[in-house]
Amino acid sequence: MSQYTSTRQPSGTAGEPEAAEAEAAARARTPASDAESSPETKSAPEPKSASKSVSKSAPESAPESAQAPEADSSSAPGPAPEAESSPETKSAPEPKSAPESAPAPSSEAAGGPQPASVPDVAGRSLGRPWNVLAARVRRWRAEHPAATRVLSVTVTVLAAALVVCALVMPNSVVGLGPAKFLRVPGEAVIGAAVLPALPRRPRVALAVVSGVALAGMTVLNLLDMGFNQYLGRPFNPVLDWSLLGDAQSYLEDSLGRTATLAATAGVVVLVLLLTVLLALSLVRLSNLLARHTGAATRGTLIAGVVWITCSSLGLQMAGVPIASDRTAAALRVQARRVSDTLKDEAEFRKVARVDAFGNTPGSQLVPDLRGKDMIFTFIESYGRSAIEDPIMAPGVDKTLDARTKVLAKAGFHAKSGWLTSATYGGSSWLGHSTTMSGLWISNQQRYRTVMASDHMSLTDAFKRTGAFDTVGVMPGVQKGWPEQKWYGLDKVYNAFQLGYKGPKFSWSTMPDQYALQQYQERVHSKKPADGRSRMSLLILTSSHQPWAPIPKMVGWDQLGDGSIFKGIQAAGNDPADVIADTTKSRQEYGKTIQYSVTALTEWLKRYGTDDTVLVFLGDHQPIARVSGNHASRDVPVAIVAKDPKVLDKVADWGWTDGLRPAHDAPVWKMSAFRDRFLTAYGSTPHPKKG
Repeated sequence: MSQYTSTRQPSGTAGEPEAAEAEAAARARTPASDAESSPETKSAPEPKSASKSVSKSAPESAPESAQAPEADSSSAPGPAPEAESSPETKSAPEPKSAPESAPAPSSEAAGGPQPASVPDVAGRSLGRPWNVLAARVRRWRAEHPAATRVLSVTVTVLAAALVVCALVMPNSVVGLGPAKFLRVPGEAVIGAAVLPALPRRPRVALAVVSGVALAGMTVLNLLDMGFNQYLGRPFNPVLDWSLLGDAQSYLEDSLGRTATLAATAGVVVLVLLLTVLLALSLVRLSNLLARHTGAATRGTLIAGVVWITCSSLGLQMAGVPIASDRTAAALRVQARRVSDTLKDEAEFRKVARVDAFGNTPGSQLVPDLRGKDMIFTFIESYGRSAIEDPIMAPGVDKTLDARTKVLAKAGFHAKSGWLTSATYGGSSWLGHSTTMSGLWISNQQRYRTVMASDHMSLTDAFKRTGAFDTVGVMPGVQKGWPEQKWYGLDKVYNAFQLGYKGPKFSWSTMPDQYALQQYQERVHSKKPADGRSRMSLLILTSSHQPWAPIPKMVGWDQLGDGSIFKGIQAAGNDPADVIADTTKSRQEYGKTIQYSVTALTEWLKRYGTDDTVLVFLGDHQPIARVSGNHASRDVPVAIVAKDPKVLDKVADWGWTDGLRPAHDAPVWKMSAFRDRFLTAYGSTPHPKKG
């Protein structure tokens, strides 16, 4: 200790040159391993004079002097054990005479081996946990080279698989199988040719942007899958974002708030994770190709030849083309879809301004129905599959035939046919508005355009006559409904205005039987003022998916405030169990249609009058999982009345007698119904031109 401190001289003393030379000589003789062997001497302060002399005399080519600034302490006279046994050497403060002493460059900068302890100590002293973690990772990789290689190859393979799967992913679950993913994507061949040729920064930037874009296309493909499965059409990136909120509300009503929040959070995390992983995967693959340009070039040429050959010859595997340009094609389709949507919006505005009965005076609208008790009723998801599917049809057909006989005994007769709906699986309001407007309203933008127009609805035609009060009963409406004005309804009863105190049946706010009884008590049993007639619009909801639990018919005089349904709801099926089972979904769907048809026809038998005219129809087919991937969009429609003259007016339509339309009964587009109905019952066309 005394020997070490006696060699330190203040700056500018006479002994400084000799001490510096001696210390430099000792430093040159001392190997780096000796300096590393005495960790305690690292904390000993180095005099300014010594550091200056070393910087002048130590050769830059000697890695030991560049890597070990601690050599000053190890070169001091005296054995190392004495230094270790003296705690003062560890805590000795650095004299003020040496403030300019700087550490020597790290071993990595000098190109030599780096001691495992140096990064750890440096990381902790700088307070950077990431440095500590990185150092530990480097140390682990150095200690386990074989495992490191295996891990690196595995990560690279997974990255390539993820990118390829994203590039070839289809947008429909129909025919989905391994063959759809075992393809050669042309986009990958082009990327493998372009990315390695770029400098590092542009290459990384392009890889990140491409990864994010590919993640976006993957999300659109997944949305297409869901919309094709549930709505029978692909996702429209311009119009359909608002439907995601409706889907969330549906899940909350069906599965509960907790499950919905968990599902929503899972979707958000999945999208973010997919974006990050695809971006990182492309960066990793592009860097790998850039490091091995020779092999990358040969592999790209081979892949390009394979792709061109398979594409030219149309080679397939399990009926799927081997050469794929799925992402490029999907991008073109999405771009065309956006362009067509924007064009359609402008063109449809012109179409909506044209109306064959737009200028018809009220006195010339539906004169043959004056004095009638007119009721239009939509049954949720009542589609052709309910009548013709081998699983659902037996029960539904039996119910329709039985209810036809019951109504006949009560004096009511019916004719039925088919209408092709503008929607499928959901978006019921598109089916309602298409039927009532006489326009093909197949998307949300068209719906908004019509709702903002003065195009006459079928229900509004009755209001324009001045001879009808108009009312709507909408148990599915749970918020503001400005469409009331376009429909021409004087009064609307929504879900909160019908006095229901019972439980919800998944999405359906109340059983159809209860809604019909409330309609009877609040509307139908009361005669309109001034001797007018009434036109009513009812939308029944019990057959809305997920078709569990299902209400049951109870005595009409036992309905009360709906509390009687608590036991029925509690004893019903769990929606999650029905949703997960396709066969069970079909069976339960058929039961809900039987319930809705029974409730409506029971009400008609019980409360219908000689003047009652009932038109009821479905708004759309159920989802593809129930109706089938290639099911039509047809829905049944029926007109029921006691007055034979009412049905005589539509005798030339070729419809089937009874509530169940024949398989070969006429099929019209749903948009054709309004004008045919108005014409059949004496309305005189007075066109309104845009």
